[in-house]
Amino acid sequence: MSRFQNFMQNITPNNDEKKSILDQIITNFQAEEVARLDAVEIARNLFEQLNERERDVLSRRFGLTGDVKETLENIGNVHKLTRERIRQIETSGVKKLRSLKNLEDHISGLRKVINQLLEEHGGIMEKEYLLNNLVNFSTDGTKNKPEDISLHKNHLDFLISKLLHEHFEEVVNSSNFKDSFKLKHQALDHLEELANELVAKIKEIKQIFITEDLINLSTELESYKSNQEKFNPPSNLDISKILEKNSFKEDAEKINNNKVLYSILQASKKIEQNKFGHWGIEDWREVKPKTINDKIYLILKNHGKPMHFVEITEQINKINFDDKGANAATVHNELILDDKYVLVGRGLYSLKEWGYQKGTVVDVINSILSESAKPLSREEIIEKVLEQRLVKKATIILALMDKKSFEKVGGKYQLKK
Repeated sequence: MSRFQNFMQNITPNNDEKKSILDQIITNFQAEEVARLDAVEIARNLFEQLNERERDVLSRRFGLTGDVKETLENIGNVHKLTRERIRQIETSGVKKLRSLKNLEDHISGLRKVINQLLEEHGGIMEKEYLLNNLVNFSTDGTKNKPEDISLHKNHLDFLISKLLHEHFEEVVNSSNFKDSFKLKHQALDHLEELANELVAKIKEIKQIFITEDLINLSTELESYKSNQEKFNPPSNLDISKILEKNSFKEDAEKINNNKVLYSILQASKKIEQNKFGHWGIEDWREVKPKTINDKIYLILKNHGKPMHFVEITEQINKINFDDKGANAATVHNELILDDKYVLVGRGLYSLKEWGYQKGTVVDVINSILSESAKPLSREEIIEKVLEQRLVKKATIILALMDKKSFEKVGGKYQLKK
């Protein structure tokens, strides 16, 4: 047994010093030692104690050689065996690993870190969220290519579900939570109660929230107040690296101090976060856009200022809402046909809800003068038009020369009487 493995086997939480397991690991070992939590390395060492066919079947079945988890039928075709025979080999291979005398030497460190993570998150974490955290506990977890990260996650999923099953339980087919992992004997009643009350409150308010505001809202609920101690376990782990990978900024300190509430948001089936960091009910169009028009609206709203239709198209494809690509012609057509978008320049569109008006520059000037209690100077009109349209000043001056619409009195402009 290595010095690291011996250390990991004998770690116990120290309540007096209030140091987490991960804190002890980092304090006592260099970064290369922490890398021994690498699930790929753990699985590789364990698989050396299987025969070649068992290794191949398990590797293919659980995606340990690539992203794809292969079916029993596909693996059977490779080995020229029936699906049932492949299933038997899979079962016997897992059973052999579980019965290894030195299994604990290999997985004790990973088990204790997972246990620490789950405890700080209230006993349950959505599967992808847990795996992302564990990947980042490797020294190069933030440097790997996407395909390497996916491979690492598959290894973690295998180790947790098949070899750490006595400590952690999979949550599947829950009416409240997505597929998750939880502590073996963790009660979910208070978590489900808060999730349901929060869903009802979001529906009542009918608006989307940033994470910080939704956490604050959660603390005002009766289900939180009646179980407050359960929602505030000791917190030592820093999960800020996970948040840095988002395309939007999160309040890392707020989340670190409210991991249980954040975990409920991640795990809830009915609450979802959109690509811009806003939370709402999972089937709301601002959360999960269903059409090109929905995507256009989200892009513009979160950009906060007019955009060219080509740029809007590029952003839709970059963000990749649902793997469905967009083309500029379709986007332009939606912008033209829908009244909630306003053409404010050559190919540039804004949201009508921002106060922009439809029409030509002449129409805009007409509206400005109609609302004015007195004639306006050319400079005043130009300034007000530029608040509505992204056009050249010369275009506005040319529009003011429309004698059918405007007249000049005392050096200022008013509507033609």
